[in-house]
Amino acid sequence: MQKAPVVLGIESSCDETGAGIVSGGRLLAHAVASSMDQHARYGGVVPEIASRAHLESFNPVVRQALDQAGLRLNDIDAVAVTTGPGLSGALQVGLAGAKTLAYAIGAPLYGVHHLAGHVAADTLAHGPLPDPCVVLIVSGGHTSLLLVRDLVRDPIVHLGDTVDDAAGECFDKVARVFGLPYPGGPAIDRSARGGDPRAVTFPRPLTGAKVDPYAFSFSGLKTAAARWAERHRLRGEEIPLADAAASLQEAVADVLTRKAIAACREYEVATLVVVGGVAANSRVRALAEERCAAAGIALRVPPLRLCTDNGAMIAAVGDLLVRAGADPAPLDVSIDPSAPLEYAALHPVAQTSGVRAA
Repeated sequence: MQKAPVVLGIESSCDETGAGIVSGGRLLAHAVASSMDQHARYGGVVPEIASRAHLESFNPVVRQALDQAGLRLNDIDAVAVTTGPGLSGALQVGLAGAKTLAYAIGAPLYGVHHLAGHVAADTLAHGPLPDPCVVLIVSGGHTSLLLVRDLVRDPIVHLGDTVDDAAGECFDKVARVFGLPYPGGPAIDRSARGGDPRAVTFPRPLTGAKVDPYAFSFSGLKTAAARWAERHRLRGEEIPLADAAASLQEAVADVLTRKAIAACREYEVATLVVVGGVAANSRVRALAEERCAAAGIALRVPPLRLCTDNGAMIAAVGDLLVRAGADPAPLDVSIDPSAPLEYAALHPVAQTSGVRAA
């Protein structure tokens, strides 16, 4: 029996350099180097710093993944790489490295959409995605509700997207106002422990009867939290941080899960998949579990280590593309920093060719 092709995935869209190895839907290796500490002093990601960090981390991370899997570079049958969306310089570093590796070993190259990688991350823990399923993507720069069928063959249907700030951006910006460190999501989550989620009545944006039911907006929530904190400071009062963090987290989790459950009901979908960095938030996970159980909907959330950006999720998409017989990208494939999520691959997919013999 022919062994499953081995796919190396490279992720470099923001501040994490990731390399992962997947074969036949099975995760063989997962290595990540983060430059987050270098950005913390600035309160956000600095593109030039991120690009330089990718240059320094690329080879060590790929070597770590190969060692973890007990493989040599020549054992790799295909290379998948994030080609968008993301920071232009960061994407260029990852793509240049991936092209070099693919050319050196004579392996096909696949350009992958970053958000499709987040969706595919769940398959590494829970197996193939149900067809259909509703996917809630919540990350630093993206909040979207998707209707997904076959991830690599069928178009991805956008039910709703954020019209301004994403949920992760809201956490980052409010954390700064609250005096918490970057990244804001984990800091808010830690500060919320022991807080009362009903202490502050923060708004639930775009949840009225006359709005797009699946659109998201977190800019107004960010502003409301900032003004609330400002009023406390003007009165010379200390911000009740635990209550504020818990209340903000509750508002975000309420909006996300309310819309996701409504989408599952409207489209008669039995499975909700929650992915992306904010899927690591404890209240988002708990409320999604609670509401899915009440609605009779199966919930799938990747393990915490696969929620944030990583190369394993890109390898997972590459593995699916190879097994579907998708044509690889040409070696002159380029990045698209603002790529729309229409298909998992950022190049035409034709079910005509396969990977080189293993």
